[in-house]
Amino acid sequence: MVQERPDTVFLTEDEMSMYLQATTMAVWAPKGQTPEVRADPGRQKVCFYGTLDLQTGRDIVARASVMNAEETAQHLVQILEAIPERPILLFWDRAPWHSGQPIRDVLVANPRLEIMRFPVAAPELNPQEQVWKAVRRAVSHNHTQQRLPELADRIEKHLTTETFATSFLDHYGLNAIYPMFN
Repeated sequence: MVQERPDTVFLTEDEMSMYLQATTMAVWAPKGQTPEVRADPGRQKVCFYGTLDLQTGRDIVARASVMNAEETAQHLVQILEAIPERPILLFWDRAPWHSGQPIRDVLVANPRLEIMRFPVAAPELNPQEQVWKAVRRAVSHNHTQQRLPELADRIEKHLTTETFATSFLDHYGLNAIYPMFN
């Protein structure tokens, strides 16, 4: 089992869909001047796969037009290429696109990658959910971007240039088991 090896990389993975429609949050504005947020009636979207390295806080990101087993398998290959040779333990949820023959093929071909699934209906356990929350707050809440590709570029840049701290390894005792991560 990869989690028994001291050089194991611990990751969490999740997906999000981004629409041009701005989400809102409270902001300061001069007295008497109500801020305006543009509403886009379209349903065009960009999907993001995000995989958080629980030790470094770095995110491995991929864009996709849909979320399905084939796209997920491609993202797993991207993860394996980004972290060569080391064993990987990946935590993820039970989304339908996290199963199927393309996923099984990648796992069989790469025994250094193991999957551990979060319990059903427990998104609060996945630190990648907090990454999505942070990127939305920083980039997509109250935005004025008029084209989805530019908004997606800004989101991807934020995900790949920022680090996202998490206490997941401490909370579940993995730093106690693997003290070299401290």
